[in-house]
Amino acid sequence: MTLTLYAATTNPGKLRDFSIAAADSGIRIEPLPNPRAIPAPEEDQPTFEGNARLKAAYYSRFTAGLVLADDSGLEVDALQGEPGVRSARYAQDAGYVPPSASRTLTTDERNNLYLLDRMTDKAQRTARYHCVLALAQGGEVLVTADGRVEGEILTAPRGTGGFGYDPLFFLPALHRTMAEVSLEEKHTLSHRGRAFRALLPQLENTLR
Repeated sequence: MTLTLYAATTNPGKLRDFSIAAADSGIRIEPLPNPRAIPAPEEDQPTFEGNARLKAAYYSRFTAGLVLADDSGLEVDALQGEPGVRSARYAQDAGYVPPSASRTLTTDERNNLYLLDRMTDKAQRTARYHCVLALAQGGEVLVTADGRVEGEILTAPRGTGGFGYDPLFFLPALHRTMAEVSLEEKHTLSHRGRAFRALLPQLENTLR
């Protein structure tokens, strides 16, 4: 029988990443039933693990199934770990007003522009994607797992795939950005894929 995990996210990119990561494990990833009808909790924890645990425990109270939640983002060394847990709201939190544009910018585009602005004249470009997954049921966190991928921040975006900071996140070993790799490659490289693979043996032990 196929095991189903309900992902506590409405982000299509995250759902896709989790589905690809789970494809070889016989696990099915489904969005949490009717997530927009559930008031979102305040993600007020200072760490990825804290927010992942908070969300998993909270959303698992609305279904009998196993709920998977993540908190993830970009950590830039020259910015002392920014944007970190504020990655999705980086530009918004800073009140950043981008230069005049010919069209309305997406949240991802604004975040990327703000990151480039913050990285002006920074010689150190090292950074990492960091993801923590938490799995919960009935309001109780069962297991957590961690995944990271190291890279560098470019001075201009490259590639049209992925989402978030992917066009700026350069993988030196591949000479490509995360936005230039295929979905299959991203599964083997990404912080979410690595976190999910680290979760699997813990999940198996928990369900025995």
